[in-house]
Amino acid sequence: MLGKFKSPKEKEVPVISTASLPDIVLMLLFFFMVTAVMRETNLLVEQHLPSATQLTKLQDPSLVSHIYIGKPKDTQRFGHTELIQMNDVLVNPRQVPQLITQENQDVTRMTVSLKVDRQSKMGLVSDVKLKLREANARKINYSAVGQR
Repeated sequence: MLGKFKSPKEKEVPVISTASLPDIVLMLLFFFMVTAVMRETNLLVEQHLPSATQLTKLQDPSLVSHIYIGKPKDTQRFGHTELIQMNDVLVNPRQVPQLITQENQDVTRMTVSLKVDRQSKMGLVSDVKLKLREANARKINYSAVGQR
């Protein structure tokens, strides 16, 4: 009769099965890939880019910083004068060097893509280019749309 009862020290914990673990990991990966949204810039200025006959695609998009120049979409709030937009923020030309260096520490390798509205005045574009030169951002690209 004593042989039927076991002491508490002899109890073993059952092994947890890990056979379904790869399935769970793949389901989570698939879920995050489907629900993730790529960051897009919320344009606050009008953008009607000029057309071009010859276009070149940029080599490394991770080293590209975009600057948008044009009239504001919300003229009630911002007026009718042309504005500069960087990273969803409207800035003046004096703030451009600081924001460029904050965005990427290696400014010499970075390409600045100017997306300028075709009706914009070149005075503001020249001011931005001078401030980029102060920040040592020497690679400048003008964005355009191709002709069809």
